[in-house]
Amino acid sequence: MPLLARRRLSLLLLGLAAAGGSSPGVALAAEAWPTRPVRVVVPAPAGSSLDLIARLLGDKLKDRWGQPVVVENKAGAGGMLGTDVAAKAAPDGHTLVLSFNGPVAFAPHLYAKVPYDPARDLVPVVMTTSQPNVLAVSAALPVKTLAEFIGWARAKPGGLNFSSLGMGSSAHLTMEMFLAEIGAKGTHIPFNGSPPAAMAVAQGEADASFMTAPALMAHVRSGKVRLLAVSSTQHPESLKDLPSLASAGVKVESLAWNGLFTAAGTPEAVVARLNADVNTVLADPAVRAQMEQQGLTPVGGTAADFRKVVDADGARWGALIRRLGLKLD
Repeated sequence: MPLLARRRLSLLLLGLAAAGGSSPGVALAAEAWPTRPVRVVVPAPAGSSLDLIARLLGDKLKDRWGQPVVVENKAGAGGMLGTDVAAKAAPDGHTLVLSFNGPVAFAPHLYAKVPYDPARDLVPVVMTTSQPNVLAVSAALPVKTLAEFIGWARAKPGGLNFSSLGMGSSAHLTMEMFLAEIGAKGTHIPFNGSPPAAMAVAQGEADASFMTAPALMAHVRSGKVRLLAVSSTQHPESLKDLPSLASAGVKVESLAWNGLFTAAGTPEAVVARLNADVNTVLADPAVRAQMEQQGLTPVGGTAADFRKVVDADGARWGALIRRLGLKLD
């Protein structure tokens, strides 16, 4: 570890010890961390926005940590398969998961059985990015504006078909809330991740979808997908020309966030080290520029900040899930 990093970590550990938050054994373990390659599980397929974020961060963090950062894609079950890997890993900070709203904040309210308890088994480390879901439609549809799409959806016999990146994902729930707000019906076609969900819209298998922008942009450029609106008043620079749903009177506010989690019981000093290093990388102008070009908004902040977002999202969307009567096996 570089001398400057060692000094910074030592000061951090001293502060934790003074506050009663660390024992000498924990401090020594944190100073030695990482002692082997760090695994970052991505509960989504290659080519997804999560995959892009993990690889971008990993490329920078391996130099800071002096160990390889191994990105492992483990998609399935709406992100729960990959998230479960970190929940059941050794609590030493060597296994992380870049998870998101679905398997952390929504799953406990949607599923009768979840293989982990997010509040008990996972520790939020740092939020990496947050971005609005974008309403994307097949270019074959006879609509070019949000208002036209709403009228078309209400009038379509039997309702529209919509894709998402998994049951219980932010994409799924945002569309369910949107359809409820506009008084239209829809049939859900879930996929394992955003690339196949976006392809379904591009090929006309699905009429529409809500998801983050990165997986959609190639199809937008090819003319097969049209973007109509963003599901939040938050507009990344790359999406500044799109109207918000609120501009059409649709009261749907939905941000898709993601962030790093590790197993509960991981020493606080290791979590603090992870948080500090990821924040440093997220502040790198080159990293920020690459993320923003993909429609991603870097966030960062403390572990406590991230926990507040996770808890608030669980309460807010849990209430919506109960109101809509959504329940998944």
